[in-house]
Amino acid sequence: MKPCSIAVVAACPFPVNYGSPGAIRELSATLSEMGIDVHIITYPHGQDLSVGKAKMHRVARNQRYRPPAAGPSGEKLYFDFLMLGELCKIVRQEKIDIIHAHNYEGALIGLFGKFVTGKPMIYQAVCLMTDELASYRFIRPAFLAKWLGAVLDWFVPIFPDHIIAVTQELYDVLAKRGVPTRKLSMITSGTDPGMFDHADAERFRQKYGLGSLPVIMYTGITNHFQRIDYLLRAFSVVLKEAPSTILMIVNPIEDEPDVPQHKALAEELGIGKNVRFVGPHTLDELPDYLAMATVTVAPRPECPGHPIKLLNYMISGKPIVCFAGGAKGLTHMQDALVVKDHDWQAMGEAISTFLRDPELAKRLGSNARDNAINNFDWRVISKKVAAVYESIINRAGQKRK
Repeated sequence: MKPCSIAVVAACPFPVNYGSPGAIRELSATLSEMGIDVHIITYPHGQDLSVGKAKMHRVARNQRYRPPAAGPSGEKLYFDFLMLGELCKIVRQEKIDIIHAHNYEGALIGLFGKFVTGKPMIYQAVCLMTDELASYRFIRPAFLAKWLGAVLDWFVPIFPDHIIAVTQELYDVLAKRGVPTRKLSMITSGTDPGMFDHADAERFRQKYGLGSLPVIMYTGITNHFQRIDYLLRAFSVVLKEAPSTILMIVNPIEDEPDVPQHKALAEELGIGKNVRFVGPHTLDELPDYLAMATVTVAPRPECPGHPIKLLNYMISGKPIVCFAGGAKGLTHMQDALVVKDHDWQAMGEAISTFLRDPELAKRLGSNARDNAINNFDWRVISKKVAAVYESIINRAGQKRK
């Protein structure tokens, strides 16, 4: 395609090594390496991670550093307001062709930029707000958060020139709500196939004194919607059969507010001595953590987006247990054990199945890695995104004629 300039709206701490901000980083870096001129408008702080050849434009650069945190806050709303002006400035200065906005806050900022500058805007849909917004407990009471989430789910998809949905589920929801299919693409998130090539399985086993004990692992943030409570209850089932097993909950964020509640539940269930909450971890450490896992688990049931942790589990080649609602790109007994949503008892039994049958665990883990390599390589996915850019630019050019 012809060279083009893209303004990426990332209304979040950036770059960071978790969730959708991690996907934004990897996609932006890959696109920039393809020769696309990528400009990222974002918050004043993030981690020391590569963004390829992309250029960063931060608001409130003198703001005191704060560790990354998931979910809304008053400070983030202030940054979002500053990003409105920064986006318009960058569009003019850098002769931007397309605004590519990620997540809901980014979409609202991107819409402002679209209306002010006249540039086409792409919205990258990775979730729905109806249920997720209330789980952050930022807006009270909960029914008000649910109402606002429903309004955002209705309002945001109306105005973009194109929407990229990261799962078929999101694509179908948007189409059902009236978004024309000509304005919709389903392009999943991706992973780096080489990320786990040199992982050290003994590094953290030695650090935490685990020896050869079986380790059940969850990696990612621990907000309420991730349903760590289901994971803990499932693990209590596992311990009845394998009492020496360890559950490691590996968090990329420091001092997450829900951790004390999860620890209290572990103690209430009588499994506290077998549960380790560790972190924050860096992106470079993640392969070594997953390398020591015996089984990986994704306990979120309702998940219209694509869990980035699931892609990490897949490329690591580890056996995966997850609920049906979160099993994006996976098939039961082919590359994962997939259980009925909310059935934590069945989740615990599936984990135990892998512990009893190492050959099954090895086969399904290997299949999951092959699936990730064949279908979720960022280099392939980025070409699909670039094709959307080219289509939007050509359409805009035809309108000007």
